[in-house]
Amino acid sequence: MNYFYYFHALILESINFYYLHEKLTMKKLFLSLTFLVITSLVLAQTTWNADPNHSRLAFTITHSGISDITGSFDEFKAVIVSNQPDFSDAKISLTTEVASINTHVGKRDDHLRSADFFEVEKYPKMTFESRSIKKIAENRYEVNGELTLHGITKPLTVTMVYRGTNTKPDDKTAQTAGIQITGTLKRLDFGIGKTFPELALSNEVEIKADGEFKRVNP
Repeated sequence: MNYFYYFHALILESINFYYLHEKLTMKKLFLSLTFLVITSLVLAQTTWNADPNHSRLAFTITHSGISDITGSFDEFKAVIVSNQPDFSDAKISLTTEVASINTHVGKRDDHLRSADFFEVEKYPKMTFESRSIKKIAENRYEVNGELTLHGITKPLTVTMVYRGTNTKPDDKTAQTAGIQITGTLKRLDFGIGKTFPELALSNEVEIKADGEFKRVNP
């Protein structure tokens, strides 16, 4: 059932009923129409959840100025809310379990979880909330938001690329969208590894997130 059109028609019918049978004043009619518009916008929103089996939140940092070390956060939840099929009005929300950091070296991961770096017992989560989005090319957007990491919140700008949507032939409501997000943050802005100079670990950390987002509501 298409709930958006159902409620849209229901509200219109209600307005017509009251207008014809109770002769609403223009003020009441205006308020009713305003309610209709607001309700329509809320109902039109579509939510997309990242599929954990086909999504990855990765990072790259330079070690000793000569090699790149890559890793990922294996436990996270990402949600996108959008009214447009090209995600041009997307709102992004990300919550990450910092203790799930994985660089494929156990001792290094334990060190990263310690007070020298992320202090995961004190600051177990990293979050990102988008605040605005601007189109910069076809299916490419600049997203501004706030990143909270290690107890510090800072603005962060990333690039989002919409890579298309697949729809199952036998179920038009079963859709999966591909989204890629890239950007750069400075670890020292968040107090990560303050005792380690840039000659040992680069201040800039590259972010690359690839996700398959499944549509939640029809």
